[in-house]
Amino acid sequence: MIQLLTPQHWKDYELIDCGNFEKLERFGNLILIRPEPQAVWAKQLSEAEWQKQHHIRFKGRSATSGEWIKKNPKTPDRWHITYQNNEVSIKLRLGLTSFKHVGLFPEQAVNWDYISESISKFKNPEPKVLNLFAYTGGATVIARAAGADTTHVDSIKQVVTWANENQELSGLKDIRWVVEDALKFVKRELKRGKKYNGIILDPPAYGHGPNGEKWKLEDHILEMMQDVSQLLDEEEHFLILNTYSLGFSSVIVENLLKGSVKNPQNLETGELYLQASAGSKLPLGVFGKVRKFK
Repeated sequence: MIQLLTPQHWKDYELIDCGNFEKLERFGNLILIRPEPQAVWAKQLSEAEWQKQHHIRFKGRSATSGEWIKKNPKTPDRWHITYQNNEVSIKLRLGLTSFKHVGLFPEQAVNWDYISESISKFKNPEPKVLNLFAYTGGATVIARAAGADTTHVDSIKQVVTWANENQELSGLKDIRWVVEDALKFVKRELKRGKKYNGIILDPPAYGHGPNGEKWKLEDHILEMMQDVSQLLDEEEHFLILNTYSLGFSSVIVENLLKGSVKNPQNLETGELYLQASAGSKLPLGVFGKVRKFK
């Protein structure tokens, strides 16, 4: 059964409206307008309402870059928000980047809840969790806050530094930071005989490692899944695969998990979305996950 899941615990984030290839969203006290290629339908609110509500708007110059236009020049480029669920509370630093992102994918809170809940149910008092393609570390910080011995892997040094800021803001320490190509790291961990109770993958459609290694989702995801599955602790574990590629469906993710994980238990697949206050649902990727408890 394919699930449709949206975050349930956000207080510092709200999707207000989306449509005409844009989204109007609140992060803490700031309201932003950003491009959204998935929003092919019409806006529910009027253009005048969008203009009235927003503080900052992103204006693209190319497919990969642009500039932020502020109503008030004194509006900060960086600010903090909090996320809290039934198990943990974390604090995250947001910032205006040149490629429309702010350092957070709010729909991933669905997976954060799954991570913290799973860790709370493990018999192992300090389970090991590996976050691959880990970006600014929302899932990493959640796992550490829930009590896991956590390793964070990303190929871009700047976002790993950003993730470390999020660790410090959340009053945490001892996350293991690794700047490396994710597939290379996994193969090295296999040679070392390492095992993890939780593995999180949120791979991009395209990417590059720190030494120019090329990542293309459809070319490399099978190899990655086959390797990652061997790192899972056999007695208790969870594995999350999240993809944003428009060409991937939850059925593809299901087939990858069934074909890679030995005797997958509690298999769930579906689509993540954000529910706009104005009424629309914004789809933001597909997921698959398995977990096993003692």
